[in-house]
Amino acid sequence: MPSKFLLPPSARTTAPRRLGWAVAGLFAAVLPLAQAAPATDAVREVNTFIGSKDDGNTFPGASAPFGLIQVSPIGEHYSGWRYDDPKIRGFGHSFLSGAGCWEQGGQVSVLPVTGSIGKGGDFDIADAKRFNHKTYAASYSHDGEVGEAGYYKVRLTSYGGIDAEATALTRAAAERYTFSTQGEGHVLVNIGQANERHSVIGSSIDVVGDRVVEGKLVTQSFCGGHEYTTWFRMEFDRPFKAFGTWGEAGGQPGSRHSMEGEAKLNGAWLSFDLAKGQSVTAVSAISHVDAEGARNNLRQDGMAGGKLLGFDAMRKRAQATWRKELASVRIEGGSADDRTVFYTALYHALLQPLTGSDADGRYRGYDEQIHRADGWTYYEYFSLWDTYRSQNQLLALLRPERARDIGRSLLAIQQQGGWLPRWGYANFDTNIMTGDPVTPFLVDLWRFGALQGSEQEAYAALRQNAFGMPPTNSRHAGRSGNASYLANGFVQYDRAFPSKGMDVDPHHGGSATLEYALADCALAQMADGLGLADDARVLRERGRNWRKLWDADVRDEETGFVGFPRPRMENGDWYEPTEGYSPRSDHGFHEGTAWQYQWLAQQDVPGLVAAMHGTEEAGKRLDTFFAYDALLSDPLTAARKQWVVGPYSYYNQYRYNPNNEPDLHAPWMYTLIGQPWKTSTVVRAAQQLFTNAPNGVTGNDDLGTMSAWYLFSAMGLYPAVPGSGQFLLHAPRFRRVELDLGNGHQLRLQADGADGRKLQYVQAVQVNGREHAPVWLDWAQLSQGAEVRFQLTSSAPTTGWGTRAADLPASYCALPGTTQ
Repeated sequence: MPSKFLLPPSARTTAPRRLGWAVAGLFAAVLPLAQAAPATDAVREVNTFIGSKDDGNTFPGASAPFGLIQVSPIGEHYSGWRYDDPKIRGFGHSFLSGAGCWEQGGQVSVLPVTGSIGKGGDFDIADAKRFNHKTYAASYSHDGEVGEAGYYKVRLTSYGGIDAEATALTRAAAERYTFSTQGEGHVLVNIGQANERHSVIGSSIDVVGDRVVEGKLVTQSFCGGHEYTTWFRMEFDRPFKAFGTWGEAGGQPGSRHSMEGEAKLNGAWLSFDLAKGQSVTAVSAISHVDAEGARNNLRQDGMAGGKLLGFDAMRKRAQATWRKELASVRIEGGSADDRTVFYTALYHALLQPLTGSDADGRYRGYDEQIHRADGWTYYEYFSLWDTYRSQNQLLALLRPERARDIGRSLLAIQQQGGWLPRWGYANFDTNIMTGDPVTPFLVDLWRFGALQGSEQEAYAALRQNAFGMPPTNSRHAGRSGNASYLANGFVQYDRAFPSKGMDVDPHHGGSATLEYALADCALAQMADGLGLADDARVLRERGRNWRKLWDADVRDEETGFVGFPRPRMENGDWYEPTEGYSPRSDHGFHEGTAWQYQWLAQQDVPGLVAAMHGTEEAGKRLDTFFAYDALLSDPLTAARKQWVVGPYSYYNQYRYNPNNEPDLHAPWMYTLIGQPWKTSTVVRAAQQLFTNAPNGVTGNDDLGTMSAWYLFSAMGLYPAVPGSGQFLLHAPRFRRVELDLGNGHQLRLQADGADGRKLQYVQAVQVNGREHAPVWLDWAQLSQGAEVRFQLTSSAPTTGWGTRAADLPASYCALPGTTQ
């Protein structure tokens, strides 16, 4: 889901990662790019504030790679935090990075405070409202704020001044609160509230002994989704001198237990004698299994030798983990800001999916039963509509072991819940978004070898999904438009169609049809590879079903282009609104228009080109879509002026939307029609939208999707066609990129003279020292490691590399015998 566009450069605010960072950046900015000193520590090249403003919806706090627990501030923004939120309500312990829905994370809101707790005190126990985290929220300062991989620090300016720090390993996290005042300090543990619009249905808390608090809370999730339970345990490094709990009736000093229902305040306070130490450290863990799961997780990652890890010891481990992860990709060239943008994108792409199995391997399945992942990791939170387009392929390249476990997790969901998910959250399907994203996602994993040994099981699950529909009493929606699609070749547009969640495919019949067809073509390739010729033939034909939506008579009046996708009604008639149909309207298209969705037929380029009246006309249509002439004349800023701008402004648009997923692949449509130099122009212009600033992610980051898109764009290759295993080539942003592929091989991408602030084009490519005429590399070449050298030029080569039909990949679902 998309987000607000970035501020213009003159209005941008740059967030300090550490004291003095902003000042140092001013000096770095005036140095030539070649003089930018390479950073020596990868974790400090990450700026976790990037994307935390203007609905990028990233969080600045601490997390391990693919971590189960995260610690980050909570403010008034629906996603949990926004860089300019006025106050910090607490530090929550569960976050998603970049998601667009509300009701996500922030559970167990913890805040250090000072003042008296009692009748008539600063926290008046007779007034329950005094324990609302919106009331007691603390002011804070961005001065000296630190956001690095694995570490976060902020100064709370309320309550006499308190420094709050956080770090995290996979299943446990630590917070350290350092008070400036003497006397008594308190830690408030609020379990009755979470992120803004994240409803707590019920909660209970227990104070155990003089160092521990634990409990559970049930929350409503993700755009009005299902309820799920989070158990937690928090242990302190020293005893508290006093404690109490609060609930609907107010505070109870000395109370060890409190339980409340929906939307009721609930929590505990723990008081510490600051004369015995100004700092208090809490180590915490969560579980979606049970209370013992949280305890095991804390013992596994939060303790050593039977004792709590100190904060500094955990931070050292956390950042060593991130240092290893980030070091698997090495870049040369660019400015200091370029490096920060790149490594922060890598950081964001490696945050999810989240670890779902506890330290003992147990996890809660989609059947609500407890299962065990023995010798592997079960993952949760699958934003498939987003991640199938870029982040999935990046993980398959860099983290093949994790990709295998991700595939295994999706198959476990099918086994235990009866169907493959669309948008899996915790242990249920939210059914958010439309189409059939799990099919291209899993087919790509098959193509990349991540389903080895389970190919037949995976294909059976995907076939069930492609040829059937879940039972009415199943939480899964599957392909909810399949009845119409299988009978007629299109999903009918029907806003009155019953839904199992916020979204359902017939509500967006036009885009759902295009997504189904793309998925069918991907699955056809898997069927072909497994020797299932009959299925491959049927699915291949269905991969051309985008044509069933193509209305050759629709005209865009302002530009004069004729022929666009258009939704159909249940009886097969074209949808005709009262005001007349326009390809700039969103009727029948999910978060987009016909202009943006017309390119979602990359599996049948010859057919799409023919429908657009030939290659020349298709190229002109792309030029209009991207405002190509404006990009040429002003490549550094034209994207901000010409493309979709503003929050969620994809409606009534005819231009490229860099904020959202449906047309992410569109720049490479130029390459697929034999105009690769134009792809390089568009990609270079789009890269200017990613900056070293809080608003430096274009659109919701969507669990690493936009970040992965940027990484591919900067490296010079992109997986534009699901199921093909092909990575299309374009001009890289850096002069050298080295990737450790996770299987012992390396991929090296070399582009002498690469400069991200200029338009550059590919003149020639060499692979392992040999001339390489095709515009793509396939998975077989990449996975074995390769050295790819790009020869760049500043003049657009309208002939030569990548322009001959023989150098273009064949479209698997084109009609036999057709060419462009």
